[in-house]
Amino acid sequence: MLEITAICLVLTALLAYLNQRFIGLPIPIGVMAAALLLSLALVGLDAAGWDFGLREYEESLLRSIDFSSVLMQGMLSLLLFAGALHVDLSELKAYRWQVGALSVVSTLLSTLAVGYGTWLSLPWAGLQLPLIYCLLFGALISPTDPIAVMGILKTAGAPKNLELVIAGESLFNDGVGVVIFSLLLGMLASGAAPSAGQGLQLLLHEAGGGLLFGLVLGTITFWLLRSVDSYEVEVMLTLAAVTGGYALASRLHVSGPLAMVVVGLIVGNGGRRLAMSDTTRHYVDLFWELIDEILNAVLFVLIGMEVLLVTFTANIFIAAAVAMVVTLLARALTVGLPVSLLPNTFKLPRGSGWVLTWGGLRGGISVALALSLPAGPERNTVLALTYCIVVFSILGQGLTVGQVVRRAVTERAATQSDASG
Repeated sequence: MLEITAICLVLTALLAYLNQRFIGLPIPIGVMAAALLLSLALVGLDAAGWDFGLREYEESLLRSIDFSSVLMQGMLSLLLFAGALHVDLSELKAYRWQVGALSVVSTLLSTLAVGYGTWLSLPWAGLQLPLIYCLLFGALISPTDPIAVMGILKTAGAPKNLELVIAGESLFNDGVGVVIFSLLLGMLASGAAPSAGQGLQLLLHEAGGGLLFGLVLGTITFWLLRSVDSYEVEVMLTLAAVTGGYALASRLHVSGPLAMVVVGLIVGNGGRRLAMSDTTRHYVDLFWELIDEILNAVLFVLIGMEVLLVTFTANIFIAAAVAMVVTLLARALTVGLPVSLLPNTFKLPRGSGWVLTWGGLRGGISVALALSLPAGPERNTVLALTYCIVVFSILGQGLTVGQVVRRAVTERAATQSDASG
């Protein structure tokens, strides 16, 4: 385990250095692109007989890493807490209904739209996939990835309220998407569909239970932080709350991701303001910013390297292109269109619908959920489709979302200001 951790950290540091020194892309995008190119280069060298066993070594390394467990049971809790830590709760409250609607209603509708859309369109690409697997694909690809979104939003230059809604949606719809995925996975295992009442009960237990558990844990953490003035102890308390709380949430069968978001909001707002000295606040912020940056970089390197374990065929690439179109259309219909048609309800700048559609990035969580499916040809197909969409989302959408923000929102606002002046 120590050797694997060392290799991942060394490779991530080297790729991050090369990106910072010579390329200059945002770190998550840069290291993922570099890891992807490195892996593809090994494939080419292997085909030419010149790889000296490097491809085989990388594949064995990746197989020894359970990507799904590493992310879902390890990194995710830390990254969600770090992301929520810097979200202004008072500002988020002003958009709570908008974030709630996009996180719950839009995610559910998008799951259905993507699921049925891929089920109907994949035969055109020469692939057949059972409806339940298409719905599982819809559930894992519909939620935007908070790790990818918040890592790239920092450089996009979106207006503050739009950035807040995108960040809030990505933090909360992740937990909702995992609950929907778990429900559908249970249907696949049992071979029977639960009643609407059972499905609603599971959703309330996992999602509602996660929110309530996060509220209790966040309150306890707040009072512990308030009762002591030692930055070393307080940093350890936040770390203990995240790791221990996520493990306990899994034991209680409530949503750990949602719980960590709530804990992060409580500690990052009331905790930072009322329970920490200036010195403690400085060290807590610095610690979690470093955790966020390091784990983000490691995660995106792993995503880039995972290409070696995905099986691709000509039909898969055609199907992936179809699935990308279906996913973007579903995002436009369930998020972009309501925001554009109801500007007074969502209270966002004109053009925000385009940004929300294009800025809904997918990331490691989608890949991790795909890897958790039962082994078989259907899993291989879903994994390949998911991987292609994630790579396109991070490299294609991630690199251009800043331009979309400027054209759809910033320039339009400037034009309207000049016109009114």
